[in-house]
Amino acid sequence: MSYRFLLLATAAGLAFASPAFALDSDSDFDMLEIAQAAPPVAAATGRSFSPKNMCLDLVARRIGNRAYVKARLELKPDQMTAWNAFEKASDEASTKASARCATLPAEMKERPNYVDRLSMEEDAMKARVASIETVKPTLVALYGVLSPEQKAILDRPRGLPAGGHGHHMRGHGPR
Repeated sequence: MSYRFLLLATAAGLAFASPAFALDSDSDFDMLEIAQAAPPVAAATGRSFSPKNMCLDLVARRIGNRAYVKARLELKPDQMTAWNAFEKASDEASTKASARCATLPAEMKERPNYVDRLSMEEDAMKARVASIETVKPTLVALYGVLSPEQKAILDRPRGLPAGGHGHHMRGHGPR
């Protein structure tokens, strides 16, 4: 089994298992930060890549995705308290994620060995679980005050047109 396939399978599996992905994720490569290893292309071409920058990009995408979801939900005044609590918890999780990103290497030229990748995967999963635990209570509360139409917007896998089906893995699962 290739490293890339294992990484994508892990990311897809965690996307389905994570309720916070409904609002707090925007990438099939959320778990790319798991391994913090050079992608196969970079390793094959000798180019370096930056785990730190990839991680910071992911945090920025999550923040942008929350703004998109807020606009799409067209929240009513009586729903704003729940949204504000969710947003505050999400901002806290984003701040912690950014701090974690800052500890990652700015540049890598070689792929870490298997044991190092496994340790990095474990660290990233622990960080993701902590983020979910921070956000989930407020997400559940927010979901509880949404109308059925708003829930349908939130429940729709992002990256797909409304009612559409993707032709590749990127469009599947709650994002």
